[in-house]
Amino acid sequence: MTTPAIEIEGVSLALRGVPVLTDIDLRLEPNGYLAILGPNGGGKTTLLKLILGLLAPDRGRIRVSGQPPSRSRGRVGYVPQIVRFDLDFPIRVLDLVLMGRLGPRRLFRRFGPRDRAVARAKLAQVELEAYADRPVGTLSGGQLQRALIARALALEPEILLLDEPTASLDERVGRSVWELFGELSREMAVVLVSHDIGAISQHVRSVACLNRRLYYHPSKGLTAEMLEATYGCPVDLLAHGHPHRVLPPHGEPAGGV
Repeated sequence: MTTPAIEIEGVSLALRGVPVLTDIDLRLEPNGYLAILGPNGGGKTTLLKLILGLLAPDRGRIRVSGQPPSRSRGRVGYVPQIVRFDLDFPIRVLDLVLMGRLGPRRLFRRFGPRDRAVARAKLAQVELEAYADRPVGTLSGGQLQRALIARALALEPEILLLDEPTASLDERVGRSVWELFGELSREMAVVLVSHDIGAISQHVRSVACLNRRLYYHPSKGLTAEMLEATYGCPVDLLAHGHPHRVLPPHGEPAGGV
């Protein structure tokens, strides 16, 4: 049998005595492309931190490529919500992407020719190769987000985690980034989280709704009932020209991709 990219069984976590995640079950196959939808404060970023091994669950089991998260960090690329840093800091775009080549065994070592070749290849993949030698501070918001994606890809991961990847992008740039995610999902497992209903793209192959509890949907559509169960209030679906789909109502919390 193929080892799942991510396997979560019965995971619960409370922070400062407040339940954040309850009885989470999820299985993502190596070719899975999953969007996790839910409100702010629903536990989406916390779930990513558990997968990354930055937090440990109070109860339950997590495996990433068949290993505990602490032993799988070199296999997981991560793009956080927009990173805050001094745009006047003298660092080139290529240097930012090269940071993705760092690891526990590479600290204080010089980057070699292969590191630079991989970094430039990933910049080309996100259509930023021409910006390699420019200061990071000269990038637009959309270009910076692409550079951060390239940094995550420079690790050459088996799994890519994206936290609110289109939140700071205008519609034109956002659509082209969705196309990139679709391409990447053919090479690796991709998980993205968003509180934005409109971010659920035609490229995503499955959807999970998370608001402390997780509801998994093997298809990739949305219904008002599904969103009401997640957001806790009635939700109207407005297309505004974006592709959208319809899912059957929620059943019992479950997971599997």
